[in-house]
Amino acid sequence: MAHPRSDIPGCAQAAASLYLGEVMHARLKPMAHRFTYQVLSLFIDLDRLDEADRLSPMFGVNRPAPFSFWESDHGPCDGSSLRGHAGRLLKENGLDLGQGRVLLLCYPRVVGYVFNPLSVYYCYGQDGKLVGLIYEVRNTFGEIHSYVRPVLKTEISDAGVRQSQAKAFFVSPFIGMDMRYHFRLTPPGEQLKLRILETDADGPLLAATFSGERRALTTRQLLSSLIRLPLVTAKIIGGIHYEALRLWLKGAPFYPRPHHALAPTRSEHGE
Repeated sequence: MAHPRSDIPGCAQAAASLYLGEVMHARLKPMAHRFTYQVLSLFIDLDRLDEADRLSPMFGVNRPAPFSFWESDHGPCDGSSLRGHAGRLLKENGLDLGQGRVLLLCYPRVVGYVFNPLSVYYCYGQDGKLVGLIYEVRNTFGEIHSYVRPVLKTEISDAGVRQSQAKAFFVSPFIGMDMRYHFRLTPPGEQLKLRILETDADGPLLAATFSGERRALTTRQLLSSLIRLPLVTAKIIGGIHYEALRLWLKGAPFYPRPHHALAPTRSEHGE
């Protein structure tokens, strides 16, 4: 069985690239509720931020630009090195990357604004094998939490990586905390796919997917994306609240936000 690798043409050479695609959310119970929207995602090598900053005049790293990436939007949110942050999280969970690479899938800022419900750190060892994943989740209350998962051999198949994780962070008032996430990811290449199935004791409750095609990060592509998706950040934030209103009107159960402290960033293995 082949182990997922980073040596995919295009991904290995580019300091940053884009994935143009579609997000789908489907609520499965107690009522059916489904929506989709187009998005533009950024895939950036955290060891090569200076190179990424020079790819286009329309794209900046840690500086204002029509499209931009800021380390302060992620991790500790203080502008410190995200590569160092990812390395520390992995080391705390028994995995030392050494000189391996960390690439982050997230939304870029568009004219200064961004909201990332989920960002994924793909962590590669020195031999190019995918050895760890960090799922960074943000809610609309301004809170952020990371699920840290070393990639085990038993989680790898020809279909990609499958992982399971108990829910430890409040996200939506229409979904309780006694849940489990089931992640399925394909290694980033010319296409990228990500699926999250959220389950309770009685089975699947919510399915969310992202499917995108790789695009080079060029001025022409960014201009095209700005025309096609001019208000993508507003659409994501507005869509979250609009769909929440629709669920409320449909009578979805409401779960108040817990008042206890956030659970620490942690790792969990197996089912």
